Amino acid sequence: MNALSVAILAAVTVGRLFELVLARSNTRRLLAKGAREHGAGHYPLIFSVHAGWLVTLWLMATARAPDPLWLTVFALLMVARLWVIATLGRRWTTRIIVLPDAPLVNAGPYRFLNHPNYWVVAGEIAVLPLVLGLPLVALIFSLLNAAVLTIRIRAENRALRR
Repeated sequence: MNALSVAILAAVTVGRLFELVLARSNTRRLLAKGAREHGAGHYPLIFSVHAGWLVTLWLMATARAPDPLWLTVFALLMVARLWVIATLGRRWTTRIIVLPDAPLVNAGPYRFLNHPNYWVVAGEIAVLPLVLGLPLVALIFSLLNAAVLTIRIRAENRALRR
């Protein structure tokens, strides 16, 4: 086993678990304020792709030495991820939750991009396997993620237009 690769995967795993707890808390708070969930039917698919990606990395990458250049790119993506979460604050969830009459967020990365969270996630899904020397895993999960994001973004855009 490569200690740095294990540490990277452990940090990403713990981070994702923390995000699930945060998202659940924010979701409950938003729903209590009268928000509604949209597109819930595809959520298990998103969860499965992300969980499958992480499990695959744990199974295939713990003995591989990380590539420093790709690790730097991944670290920048983590900073972008935190920027997105901080910008949305209590409105950040892993689901499509719309609070009626709440204005769209147009601060932080949302000033520059539509759906910056999805851009970051797409980058992470591609880059972390490259950090760990697994380009085929990067390709396969990037394609799966693109398919899921196509469904997700359509559902989110419909929900936000209402």
